[in-house]
Amino acid sequence: MQKITRRGALRTLSALPAASIVTAIPRIAHAAEFSYKYGNNLPLSHPLNVRSQEAADRIAKETDGRVEIKIFPNNQLGGDTDMLAQVRSGGIEFFTPSALVIATLVPVAAINAVGFAFSDYSQVWSAMDGKLGAHVRDAISKSRLYAFEKMWDNGFRQTTSSKAPITAAKDMDGLKIRVPVSPLSISMFKGLGASPASLQFSEVYSALQTKIVDAQENPLPIIQVAKLYEVQKFCSLTNHIWDGYWFIANGRAWEALPADLKTIVARAINEAGLKQRDDIKKLNESVVGDLEAKGLTINRRAAETFRAKLRESSFYGEWKGRFGPEAWALLEGTRGKLA
Repeated sequence: MQKITRRGALRTLSALPAASIVTAIPRIAHAAEFSYKYGNNLPLSHPLNVRSQEAADRIAKETDGRVEIKIFPNNQLGGDTDMLAQVRSGGIEFFTPSALVIATLVPVAAINAVGFAFSDYSQVWSAMDGKLGAHVRDAISKSRLYAFEKMWDNGFRQTTSSKAPITAAKDMDGLKIRVPVSPLSISMFKGLGASPASLQFSEVYSALQTKIVDAQENPLPIIQVAKLYEVQKFCSLTNHIWDGYWFIANGRAWEALPADLKTIVARAINEAGLKQRDDIKKLNESVVGDLEAKGLTINRRAAETFRAKLRESSFYGEWKGRFGPEAWALLEGTRGKLA
């Protein structure tokens, strides 16, 4: 193969017609005009990261490389509390906190996680794609953050334990259970008679392994991909909370984007979120059998005993007051009266 020198290339170009010189010069790759970091707490194999990467690739293509989003999964940039602080300060530009995590900053964001509030996904998406979701997004915007329109699914949360099956509210008595760093989760499990301990998600496996706590609660796909079945024996399909991820951006970074780029980024992220919802639905349909094959004993629960215990402990009345009458009315407008 003939070696091409710089001098030889210049001689070749000088002999070409002027109009053809542009196409003869190799295209030079330019750095992105807007290069953003996106952090989350989930393994790379989780549907949230799979669909996020698809969105990032789509955004790079549709903006002709002007917007680049680099994904940092699996707590590479810190725990949830750290990343929430970073996205507020601008240390990272994107983050997907669960509603329970962002509620430490925007309390009303936890309203979707009221215990046993939703019976099924039709109620969930009616609320979160509708007026209740808009109410929460408006509250998030007041904290120097921008929340995209479509929530991503984290699923209904289930309870696992290394001690015994949980079939009714009485089985929660004194149970040492890990919960997110969330006042609502702490309040709910205290109301059920358990002993909740708030830990970052990155600490859950080791805390279960060393018996700092005996139980935890998460959606089935999280239990699966985080391999919690290795340190737990029982799984009760309590469906006690529906939890989702708000895809949020640093407010200054979002405002810095020109309008045409905002449209491309928002469309890609929202549409990826809808695909991720379908992924979680399909994953939930298959994961029970997989977890049973890996050694988890799975059982259903008597939902009404849990609701009765929460009413008795004044959990619903307390949180109606804390969320305020407007937000509570929007919640009950999609699922019926709770308190």
